[in-house]
Amino acid sequence: MFVYDKLDHHDNQTANLKILNVIYVQSEKTADFQMTRGIREILHNEGNVDDLIAFMWDRNLPVDEIEAINIAEEIIANPPELGFLTISNALQWRLQYRRVIERAGQEDGIITVYRFE
Repeated sequence: MFVYDKLDHHDNQTANLKILNVIYVQSEKTADFQMTRGIREILHNEGNVDDLIAFMWDRNLPVDEIEAINIAEEIIANPPELGFLTISNALQWRLQYRRVIERAGQEDGIITVYRFE
């Protein structure tokens, strides 16, 4: 992940790009934090397929009943690791990275490669 500050120069159609942070996030850590935290809590509390489906629907995931069952069964067979991204599914899927930036270097799988001081 690259965090940068960009300054556009419209007069000569150029831009300056100042790299502020470079953070490597292992693929296992790229899931939504709240979703994986909730799933892991359900599983910890002996939740079942129905509990997971209710959780998915409460989170407004765009899945039908058959796919929700398939996903819930897969989650039980292969529980997810805790993710650190924030994914907003309001009309479009947007990622937010504040948690990754805050936790870089403090969590396994989230590695600070470069930080501008």
